[in-house]
Amino acid sequence: MFRKTADQTIKWNTRQRLAYIETKAFYTGIVSRSDVARTFAISDPAATKDLKQYNDLAPGNLIYKQSVFGFVPGEHFQPLFADLDPDAVLPLIATNSPSPWLATHGKSIFGIPASLLPHPTRLPERNIVAQLTRAIYQNKKLSIVYASLHNQKLEQQRIIEPHSIVNTGLRWHARAYNVENFDFRDFVLSRILEANIIEEAAESGMEYDEDWMEILTLELAPHPGLSPRQQLNLHVDFSEDGKTIELTVRRALIGYALRALSVDTTLDHSLNPNAFQLILLNREEIEIYAEWALM
Repeated sequence: MFRKTADQTIKWNTRQRLAYIETKAFYTGIVSRSDVARTFAISDPAATKDLKQYNDLAPGNLIYKQSVFGFVPGEHFQPLFADLDPDAVLPLIATNSPSPWLATHGKSIFGIPASLLPHPTRLPERNIVAQLTRAIYQNKKLSIVYASLHNQKLEQQRIIEPHSIVNTGLRWHARAYNVENFDFRDFVLSRILEANIIEEAAESGMEYDEDWMEILTLELAPHPGLSPRQQLNLHVDFSEDGKTIELTVRRALIGYALRALSVDTTLDHSLNPNAFQLILLNREEIEIYAEWALM
């Protein structure tokens, strides 16, 4: 968890920018004046002022590095403003939001009670996740120790070239090129036991990952075992007024989408329609890319 600054006189808006500075520096390894200015739509002099204020409040946390024209985390970096735990930061990255620290105030800003279902997924500690996100941001190779479910050796040393992170709704994984097997695959974050950046540029970026770059359309329909009224309600749920519900998704994520939507992918639509309310119409087109998720 993060340590709160003793200075409670700092304005709330300034705190958000200082928290962003910490998060950007820790999870990408670099934060610059232009990053702050662009993110918060402020002038370069104002961004410089924020960085100076941060360095005055937390001397040694950030070190200026001329080669990258920005600040990098110091050896003994400790956050003062931001919650850097992965479960707090990963959703920020996924939603492209620079200001998610509202919850630290302990008050509902909308006045609407809300709750989330508990998930059993465990995330690695923040330094492991930071090594991963830094490798993505800096286009570097990453050495990991990975606990695989499909190999007799429970823990394997691997070299990967990650390019994206994905939230499947139940867990987080990294999409990466696996140097040993010469292919792109998914690595579940909770199974990464160690991670260290290798100071070598990644050679197989996102643009080479065909399953990631290609977008396909899932053609779905209400389960025929549902009543006409139930089928109509499903179309309302998905804002569809036709017979087909179409969802576009990356080829690499098709299986996760089918599982998340509880789609009956059996050939004869034999599953319980109350539990699997949708069926897949273009199974032949999809099967080659998501066979593991089909029933």
